[in-house]
Amino acid sequence: MSSNNNVMQTDILIHNVEIVNEGRAVRGYVTVSAGMITEVGEGDAPEVLMSCGEVIDGRGRLLLPGVIDTHVHFRDPGLTHKADMATESRAGVAGGVTSFIDMPNTKPPTVSVAEVENKMRRAADVSAANYAFFIGATDKNIDELKRADYSRIAGVKLFMGSSTGNMLVDDDSMMRRLFAEVPALIAVHAEDEALLRSNREAVTARYGEDLPMEFHPVIRNHKVCLTASRKAVELAREYDARLHVLHVSTADELQLFTPGSVAGKRITAETCPQYLALSDEQYGMLGSRMKCNPAIKRPADRDALREAVRIGLIDTIATDHAPHLLEEKRGTALTAVSGMPLIQFSLTLMIQMVQEGIFSMTDVVEKMCHNPARVYGIDRRGFIRKGYYADMVLVNPDCEPYTITDSWVLSRCGWTPLDGLSVGNKVDMTMVNGKVVYRHGVLFDIPGAAMELKFVNMR
Repeated sequence: MSSNNNVMQTDILIHNVEIVNEGRAVRGYVTVSAGMITEVGEGDAPEVLMSCGEVIDGRGRLLLPGVIDTHVHFRDPGLTHKADMATESRAGVAGGVTSFIDMPNTKPPTVSVAEVENKMRRAADVSAANYAFFIGATDKNIDELKRADYSRIAGVKLFMGSSTGNMLVDDDSMMRRLFAEVPALIAVHAEDEALLRSNREAVTARYGEDLPMEFHPVIRNHKVCLTASRKAVELAREYDARLHVLHVSTADELQLFTPGSVAGKRITAETCPQYLALSDEQYGMLGSRMKCNPAIKRPADRDALREAVRIGLIDTIATDHAPHLLEEKRGTALTAVSGMPLIQFSLTLMIQMVQEGIFSMTDVVEKMCHNPARVYGIDRRGFIRKGYYADMVLVNPDCEPYTITDSWVLSRCGWTPLDGLSVGNKVDMTMVNGKVVYRHGVLFDIPGAAMELKFVNMR
């Protein structure tokens, strides 16, 4: 991969391409000018358009809206020895991700409007993808959450169980005030802390602390997830709050959600590619590379989550991209850190599952592009529509099979849990606000290509 600072497209025609958008896949064309989509048509492009500044023949390719990854941990500030906004946003655009929403468990934690503003300034300077941030809930910052501007902040992140960054909120009165008083989407990490501690104590009392990785989903089990998710859903219903339950990992939790279109839902759910692709049968092979919170669980959970994606019980797919250095991943089920980097290969992995007959391409586009924009109310993104920002991805769905390896990784952490996976698709080109920022393995650093996301659907 290399960079070039001199590439700038302003008027572009992409034609002879299969456009996957809003439940359909049709051959057609798209024009782009001044960063916006100006025309979307079916069939052959009119001859007059063939004189555009750049004409891209998309024969044999799919054109998708840019992926909106609404759940990433870019480790910036304070943990930049393993990742930062520059490296991770570039890994993202190499994988077709044109926008991201970053989580607050950094150092210092993003629990004030001032800290969110600091992140926005940093992203404006270095990000290759469009950006936004959560503000984190604590036991003491309710007034800060109430005064935040949720046209610029994606929502409030609530940790109900301990995870990386130690931002646990388990005070019932604080949670009730959050759901009752804060006019924002609440995105929740739903694991019950009391059950988690009890499970850990019971397992270590019997087996000691030198636990193989297979014990991770024993400690962070189904009951841990269901108990917390049920509590969050009950609070959201009691106070009519907007709730998005993050990284759903169990079949048990699916009973809490409703199927079908996301339109009108006040309670929505996210899962991640790792819960759709892996199960606890792979711990022996992948070890701590697949350790994440919540834990990856049984094949039955994986299969139920796949069906939930297909019928709309699960509304969005995001990565929970959480890079750590490999030396930090060494250790036992208790001591190895949790989290994995996935942003660069999430779309590739999902398309691989399409090729295996698990999902349709329209499923993938709905859950990774359309619904993230709908759930968060993101202004004019997530669709290939006239008048929308030109965030798009050109995919080769039938390339010569190749094997993903750690050497491909653009994240600073330098590894992927998908090392050794053979796939038959790849991202050919990524466009952010009408600028080509990635093409055929080359990154193009274009100052000002990325923009701050805006949110138009308030609570």
